[in-house]
Amino acid sequence: MNHRLSQSVRYTRVGWVCCIAFGLWLQLVSGSLANKPSPRNHHSVTKRSFNDLQCKGVYDKSIFARLDQICEDCYNLFREPPVYSMCRFNCFSEKYFKGCVESLLMEEDWQKLERMIEYIGK
Repeated sequence: MNHRLSQSVRYTRVGWVCCIAFGLWLQLVSGSLANKPSPRNHHSVTKRSFNDLQCKGVYDKSIFARLDQICEDCYNLFREPPVYSMCRFNCFSEKYFKGCVESLLMEEDWQKLERMIEYIGK
């Protein structure tokens, strides 16, 4: 019985070592993903990008760049690749954009940003 107990303890230790190794591997992988270049390197504030977001209003490069910068800053805050595209989704008119504005502590600018979104989005 003592032999079985020592084997059980050995297997438990091996299990914990494997769990720790796997956890370290996950941290390494997620750390390398967090060091990806900014998603803005793959997107631009061109008229084509404007149309890709299904913006149906007036293309104003400075307004579009301002809204896009908020999404990039939000991505840089959270370092989660989907944040950038969700923030821009449907021409900045989804709840994710507002969530980014709140996360970046820009609520005092919300009315102005809403007008910008309406101007380029409709």
